[in-house]
Amino acid sequence: LARFEREARAVAALSHPNILALYDVGAEQGVSYAVLELLEGETLRQRLQAGALAPARVIEIASFLAEGLAAAHAKGIIHRDLKPENLFLTSDGRVKILDFGLARAEKSASDAAETATEPGTILGTAGYMSPEQVRGEPARGPSDIFSFGCVLYEMVTGRRAFQRSSAADTFSAILRDDPPPPEAPAELQTII
Repeated sequence: LARFEREARAVAALSHPNILALYDVGAEQGVSYAVLELLEGETLRQRLQAGALAPARVIEIASFLAEGLAAAHAKGIIHRDLKPENLFLTSDGRVKILDFGLARAEKSASDAAETATEPGTILGTAGYMSPEQVRGEPARGPSDIFSFGCVLYEMVTGRRAFQRSSAADTFSAILRDDPPPPEAPAELQTII
């Protein structure tokens, strides 16, 4: 319930065309609910099942994603779980960032008392977490940028940058290894 409420507060603080809109939250007969924007299309994960994307489409999606992240970061909101499942490609060509369930505001005096997660707890999805998240350290804006790079890598190559046979091996790869350079235009490789 605390995560649900935190997500509702995080999304409510944001108003951007590349972030899923929240219209209302409440509780009825002991059931908490959120009224969210209705989207038509597919998640990036669903799209990636067909393989890598063309560089022009990667750049288009990346631009939308960067704008949405910049808006969240400008409000002090860190997503902490950016991955293809949490990115929605609408049928009219836009991109929406979903699922702010692990989001948190940048540390403030009130945040320490409000946080339901103990220091050192690892939250996120293996393969998209930043090194600081893997180490159980606080995630800040650069953590989302690292995850953004992992998503870009996957869009270009059709495979995950740090995927290994177990979560522990994936975490180790994030901390130690660089993924193989993607086959992409030089400018896109530099961004990744």
